[in-house]
Order: sequence, then C-alpha cells, then structure tokens
Amino acid sequence: MSNFDAYKDAYQTIRLERSKEGILQMTLHNKGGPYTWDFAGIVQDKSRQNTGGAHDELADALGHIAHDTENKVVIITGTGDIFSGPPASAETFPRGGPEFWEHLQFHGNQLLMDLLEIPGPVISCINGPAYRHAEIPFTADIILAAEGALIQDSAHFPNNVVPGDGIGLLLPFMMGWNRGRYFLLMGQKLSAGELKEIGLVNEVMPRERLLPRAWEIAGQFIKKNPLVLRYTRQMMTAPLKALLRQHLQHSHALEALAAVHESSNRGV
Repeated sequence: MSNFDAYKDAYQTIRLERSKEGILQMTLHNKGGPYTWDFAGIVQDKSRQNTGGAHDELADALGHIAHDTENKVVIITGTGDIFSGPPASAETFPRGGPEFWEHLQFHGNQLLMDLLEIPGPVISCINGPAYRHAEIPFTADIILAAEGALIQDSAHFPNNVVPGDGIGLLLPFMMGWNRGRYFLLMGQKLSAGELKEIGLVNEVMPRERLLPRAWEIAGQFIKKNPLVLRYTRQMMTAPLKALLRQHLQHSHALEALAAVHESSNRGV
C-alpha cells in the first residue's frame, strides 16, 4: 500500500492535494500553466535511464494513487484554459527505435491500467481543450466539462500515428464504434455541448464552477460506506479493464511498428 506522504510531492507535472476525509485532487500542469504532454526522459539507448517527463510521471503517480486505499474519491483536472496539449504536429511525432517504444509501451500500459485501478470513484474536470489523450478524463465515473472545452485526437491518425495506446480502444467503446472511428480517422473536434449530447460528458458549466462542483459531488460520495465506494468503482471499470487486457498490448505494438517505419521514411 502506498503512503501519501511518500509520493505527494514527488512530481513536477502533477500537484496532489488530499483532504482529511480522503478526497484527492490531482492537478495536471506544466510549471504552473496548462499541461503539456511530452516524453522527456524516455531515452533511446540501452541505458534506459529515466529522468521524468509528463508521460512517465503520470504513469508513476497513478501507480501510487491506485495502490493507496486512503484515496476515497479522486478528482482529476488540468490547469488554466487547456486540459492537455499542445495540438500534435510533425515536430511532436514520436521518434525512436525499439528501446524507445518498449519503454513507452510499458509505461503507457501501466498508466491506463492504474488509472482504472484507482480504488474509489473518479471525477474528471475537463477545463479546456484536450488535444492529447482525451481517454484519460473519460475513464472517470463523473465527467464535468467547461463550456469552452473540446476533445480531439490530434496526436495519432492526423499525425500519421496509429491510435494504438488506448484512445483507439476506449473512445470508440464509449461513444459507439462508428462514431468513434470517425472521430479518430477525421481528427474531429467535439465540443463540450456535443459531448454532452452524445452522453460522454455529464455536466457542462463555466470553467470557474468545475472544481467547486467536483468537490460538491465528492462530498456526497465520501459519506458512503467505503466498501460501497470501492466496489462500485471496481464493478464499473471491469469492462474497460477487460477490453484493455485483451487488446492494448497488440494495438500498442501496431502503433510502434508503424511509427518506426514512418521514422525511417522521414530519415530520423
């Protein structure tokens, strides 16, 4: 079991705060500003030394959070007016060989599975556009969005990358296969209002209301029997975990193989 004091101040891109009742707020950021998705610290040689970066930090933090049963309810939010960015481009294309991709896949698989292993209900606050890895807030049980929020998978098919690291499985599962495939293949942007209309977002409100509303809901949940909280979360995440266990490693491998080929074509 993880000890909160041992990991609460361990991360440069994640701020962790927990109330005495066990409500954990997890704020993603980059030097106090909007969260930037990066792979810093994933080296491409056999030494495999890791020095951090948003990707590895998130995977590591979620491992601690998932193994700490004192986290009764978890709130996940971004910082400022962007949930996760920036939009992907040719410059952000994931360049690397087998060692790079083995590291990326190991931590990527860990990240998603530990996200679903969080022991209590999860509330996500999509405070603005999620241009990268929108599957992360959608693994929550309650999903709140700011009026100006949107989601887009800019990092994969539009950037010539296979959507194999979770978003290509989870979002079509949640929004319907045909709608989900269109979203991934067309680089579609879906607004908070559209997401609410199709049932992926529960409530839409001004950005300044997101966290107060999340804490209001968390305050209601925390009054429940702790086993009810924990086992309800387990029950509701079981189908998602089964989906990932069956397909994630294979889809991640396809992403890696195509990316190594694309890197070769680009001469990097």
